[in-house]
Amino acid sequence: MAKEEITPSEWQIMEVLWACGEPLTSSEVYKRMQGNVDMSMRMVRVLMNRLNQKDILGYTVDEHDSRVYHYYVQRSREECVKEKSRKFVDSYFSGNGTNAMAALLQSFALTDEQIKELEEILEKSRERGTESTDKEGEPHA
Repeated sequence: MAKEEITPSEWQIMEVLWACGEPLTSSEVYKRMQGNVDMSMRMVRVLMNRLNQKDILGYTVDEHDSRVYHYYVQRSREECVKEKSRKFVDSYFSGNGTNAMAALLQSFALTDEQIKELEEILEKSRERGTESTDKEGEPHA
């Protein structure tokens, strides 16, 4: 079954939790978002509950107050970014990663340093691709 997508509003909550790196209550998330995001405390709670239902967040009950939940991330930012990237490529480029990369590269002016970084990423990708094929050029199962 496909994982449920994180909405833009849910993503804002996840950014707070990823940046913190430790469990937070909904009140703590709300306080950290104030001034940056126009969202009510009630909406923060609703969205955190949805993220829990999607198995993106988990929680523990406070040992001193059973009404307080401490939420923690169950998926890394990297995992979620990869998932969103795959869905974007599937939706807008019929799954063709090459066309997606070309469109992105043509949309931005890159510095020499950024180009070098991309070349290193491509080289690592090439090495992984070589490692995952056997002598006949067939991918490993």
